Amino acid sequence: MSRIKKIMSFNLILMGALIGALAMFFAFSCSTQIKPANTVNAESTDSLVDLEGLQNSFRIVSERALPVVTEISVVETKDQPEAGDGTPWFDFFFDQPDNGSPKKPFKSEALGSGVIVEKRGSTYYVVTNNHVIGNADKITIRLYDDRTYPAEIVGKDERKDLALISFKSKDSDIQVAKLGDSDNLHVGDWVLAIGNPFGFDFSVTAGIVSALNRRGGPDGNISDFIQTDAAINKGNSGGALVNLRGEVIGINTWITSPTGGSIGLGFAIPINNIKKAIADLIEKGSVEYGWLGVSVADPSDPILEDMGIATKKGAFVFEIFSDSPADKSGIKPGDFITKVGSMAIRDSDELVLEVGDLLAGQKVDFTVIRQGEEKVIPVTIGKRSKEETIRQLSKKLYPGFSVFPLTDEIKEELPEEQKKAKGIIVVSVEQGSKAAIGGLRVEDIITKVNGKRTETIKDFYKIISESSSKNLELSIMREGMEIQIKLDI
Repeated sequence: MSRIKKIMSFNLILMGALIGALAMFFAFSCSTQIKPANTVNAESTDSLVDLEGLQNSFRIVSERALPVVTEISVVETKDQPEAGDGTPWFDFFFDQPDNGSPKKPFKSEALGSGVIVEKRGSTYYVVTNNHVIGNADKITIRLYDDRTYPAEIVGKDERKDLALISFKSKDSDIQVAKLGDSDNLHVGDWVLAIGNPFGFDFSVTAGIVSALNRRGGPDGNISDFIQTDAAINKGNSGGALVNLRGEVIGINTWITSPTGGSIGLGFAIPINNIKKAIADLIEKGSVEYGWLGVSVADPSDPILEDMGIATKKGAFVFEIFSDSPADKSGIKPGDFITKVGSMAIRDSDELVLEVGDLLAGQKVDFTVIRQGEEKVIPVTIGKRSKEETIRQLSKKLYPGFSVFPLTDEIKEELPEEQKKAKGIIVVSVEQGSKAAIGGLRVEDIITKVNGKRTETIKDFYKIISESSSKNLELSIMREGMEIQIKLDI
């Protein structure tokens, strides 16, 4: 190659390298977005404006909501605990040796929170938790501006852990809460919790809605719950959970904590679960619940498989109360309830909640799966009796016991003489029921019902639902022996 050609080739290579370097420089400049100083300052200002806007929202919400929240002071007379009943320091605190003399009652004081929800004439109504009020002898309401009033109990609802108390005042400037719509809540929504944690009165904490429709509240509370990470502590019970409009969308009720303090797992009763209770307590002094008259639970997979039910969403009817609305309308043991009206039912807890909110005398269509087929059954809802009355109705439960498939795991636990039996096993017998009186026991294996072989749960519920009467003749295997039991239900 000539000298000139070499020089030209070198120049072309050099020029290509320079062009490539320039292209990389501009590409890098674009990817890192180097901006003028005035642009950076403008973005910082915009971010500050956004943060100040959020801050102002919290400020406005707090100003609106604080006046409708109250401090509740409760004095309750309690019996002193017996010496030595798990309290080794009893004598140190009470200085009363156990000499057989009667124990003197003592005054217990507690603080909680409440929300002013309604005004009628000169009477103001405050909703709180039932566990805040307890069996109070004296209740005092203190407002945000330090005005105090004696209060009295209007009524209680232990099923949802609610209580309504009232106080009287001629002052016209006492504010009443605006109740929101908790059905419009979404996970991630901002919320503020307002109350009196550990006596630090009228505290405001902020967080988000962590989850909705939580279950498993304390003391058998039938409500579902709003979960929030807004700090809730002892003393917040009965206080308000509010949205960014300042509307009350929940009543703070309980927390999950290994320490007793907030770890970001707080729970509030949705306000839509409370509105009917407030109206009932004001107008009737007690909460009226709808009554279907069934014993329901969430069935395990073996029961669903045995029954041929493809979905897990619904509530399984294990038993019905004789002469109840369910019985009169034709709902049977073994039915799987999937809808109440147009409302899809996810589990047994939701069924209890939905039926409870129905009115006595209301006619509602219940959608059930029975023996693999969907049926729509119109039911006229009854009025639920008190818990003590319902507990006494166990003798009217049909069939009065629950059964389960004889799975391989269960057979392994049975005595040798029972392993080869074909049937279904009794897993519970209602105390006081005709089944209990008739001698049926847990772990009995039912092989026949009314003379028909019963090898699956589906067989069992088909036979008892098609029977013209509620009297049952059972052939059972017990300790290797076949026994006949007649139940006149």
